Amino acid sequence: MLTHDTLTRRDALLALGAAALLSPAAAAATPPEVDRSVVERNDRAVERYLVNQVTVQTSPYLGSVPDDYLLHSAGSAGAVIEACAAALVCPQSRDHSDPSTLLDRIRLAAGFLERSQSSEGFIDLLSTNFNSPPDTGFVVHNVATAAALGKLYGNPALVDALRPFLVKAGAGLAAGGIHTPNHRWVVSSALAQINDIFPNKAYIKRIDQWLAEGVDIDDDGQFIERSTVTYNTVCDRAFTVLAAKLKRPELLDAVRRNLNAMRYLIHPDGEVVTEVSHRQDQFTRGTMAGYWFPASYLAAHDNDPVMAGLLRVMPPDAPRLSTLLEYPELAAPLAHATPVPEDYEKEFPLLSLARIRRGGRDATILLSGSSRFFSGRNGGAVIESVRFATSFFGKGQFVPQTSVKAGESYMLRQSLEAPYYQPLSPPQKVDAKNWAALRAKRRQTQICRLDQSATVTERDWGFHVRIESKGTAGVPLAVEIALRGGGKLEGCHPAPHAPDAWILESGYATYAVNGNRFRIGPGTAPHLETQLRGAEPRLPATSLYLTGYTPFDHSLEIRYE
Repeated sequence: MLTHDTLTRRDALLALGAAALLSPAAAAATPPEVDRSVVERNDRAVERYLVNQVTVQTSPYLGSVPDDYLLHSAGSAGAVIEACAAALVCPQSRDHSDPSTLLDRIRLAAGFLERSQSSEGFIDLLSTNFNSPPDTGFVVHNVATAAALGKLYGNPALVDALRPFLVKAGAGLAAGGIHTPNHRWVVSSALAQINDIFPNKAYIKRIDQWLAEGVDIDDDGQFIERSTVTYNTVCDRAFTVLAAKLKRPELLDAVRRNLNAMRYLIHPDGEVVTEVSHRQDQFTRGTMAGYWFPASYLAAHDNDPVMAGLLRVMPPDAPRLSTLLEYPELAAPLAHATPVPEDYEKEFPLLSLARIRRGGRDATILLSGSSRFFSGRNGGAVIESVRFATSFFGKGQFVPQTSVKAGESYMLRQSLEAPYYQPLSPPQKVDAKNWAALRAKRRQTQICRLDQSATVTERDWGFHVRIESKGTAGVPLAVEIALRGGGKLEGCHPAPHAPDAWILESGYATYAVNGNRFRIGPGTAPHLETQLRGAEPRLPATSLYLTGYTPFDHSLEIRYE
């Protein structure tokens, strides 16, 4: 059996052998000509790192860069190493003429990383994970990229400075565990990067163990975590690295499928649809920047105009100098690009999502599992969500349980029950420990029921949203339309006891941002209670409310203007 200590010694021997291949006499590649803005962006990062890096020799944080809270993370040292290594090997960089300073700072950062490693080779993510293999993998991505630049462009001193951290980390990653689905691919791609510089069969064996579980891409083109801003990008990057470093092009299939799906999950302004995420990026605002490397790789290697078109909706600061240097073929101009779709209606059955886009306007319908069943955009005017709730026994928030497409309409439904309970028969002693279990044995009476639904239909002028709540009568109801801040809302009046909340009693309200408007109505408001008991907290937005009582049947028009 291969022990951890044996693996470490073997890695060290292999590393020494690999170092012999990096002699000054070895042929070095010529760095590609890179867009000047990319180089300048990296130079600015280097400048920040050189100013903020701890250089006091007696400091335990020597080599790191503190964050705003004075925490010194291993990730900060990895970032210093990546940026400085790119400047070191890139003739276009203003820092290229001072290699000794760059190497000195890289060595300081590498020293901090070595001191940060546990006996198993792992670092801590100070915000949550300790002695963490996957977080070590994330740091390895930066450090191994720097080492790859040293190998490719004939700088053995750079490789030598990073060898201790990478070899020890490789030994740990070849045996360590993970938390979440994407961590399997983070660890695997980190091992592939280390193996590219310091080959070791144990790394490949471990990668194959993770890959034997199968690539977790579904028929809607999403990985398990469905994290459209964060962990999709992590998976796509990892599989691209694995395909490139191990020469396994079949691993790019999942990347293609995810990127093709993402073409329909982009708002007209370039923001990404995040409603489907199962992770912390749900309902956040983000761009396609994290997809730049895998999309660039496929555009270049497949000569794929669809991937080239996807690159055009990414922010201009997406490209990284280190990546363009490590994969110089990505610096070449792309001849053709197919624009992302701008006029479509597309359902994602597994995601319970429907997307509709008409040029600069779009809408997202969450078909089940989320209270935010509708959102829409008209240029800069953004409806973050439409929700509704009743005060039905503290559980009346509308969260669709089922949905069906009927003609042009999406029909979302929810059924609720709330009983009262009779005495136990035969009687039993009830205490705090058995109350919940015994309640299931009680006979139910006075059962109240509520059937709620939302039907969303696209029209030439926008969307028709019919909201219904029927069954138990007289239950207060409130519809919340959350509007992104920064616009001008007119045609309504302030709601009591709720800042930046507004009531639409009748007629139509307008919401305008930079010349783009929504016209919303007609209103109804027989009562002024907006935060009903059992409803989810109001969203951090400008909130427009309609109210009523059950039975409730109201048709809301959301018109583009």
